[in-house]
Amino acid sequence: MEQITRTLEKQREEFSKRKFLATPLAGLLAWLMVGISGLTMPVTITVWVLFIATGGIVYLALFFSKFTGENFLDKNKAKNEFDKLFLFTVFQAVLVYSIAIPFFLVDYTSLPMSIGILTGLMWIPFSWIINHWVGIFHSVSRTAVILILWYILPPFRFVAIPFAIVLIYIITIAILAGRSIEK
Repeated sequence: MEQITRTLEKQREEFSKRKFLATPLAGLLAWLMVGISGLTMPVTITVWVLFIATGGIVYLALFFSKFTGENFLDKNKAKNEFDKLFLFTVFQAVLVYSIAIPFFLVDYTSLPMSIGILTGLMWIPFSWIINHWVGIFHSVSRTAVILILWYILPPFRFVAIPFAIVLIYIITIAILAGRSIEK
């Protein structure tokens, strides 16, 4: 039997119809853990929580995808080139630790800002992939709010920044959940 090849536009359309809730739920939980740690733990522990929690977002997303109906590990799904592109954006987000770690070694309080902004950049190509403004909103608002908080609340960088990111995730999840109504 000859395999029918779907055009990139068809694959993009199929990809765009997904829920996209597992990954932002994972990000929300990870940054919530960082914020709670910032409130309750010494900064040396919070630094480790930040590295581990944000580094584990992809694994949390894999877990959550089973409950959101997205099931990222489903081997029976038709191959989609935009899944591959999305994984490349995740890989890009992981590589930004190479910027954040040296900056962190000079100024440990830079960590919530650098990780918060740099890992949020993956939302920009996501916005293009699904042809929706939600990713631009997420990335731009996240960057602006993080920068403002980093400058105006230096003693609370490990609390204010993570909770701001959580709030942006809540808004983003609401937008993503409501976007199926728009179509």
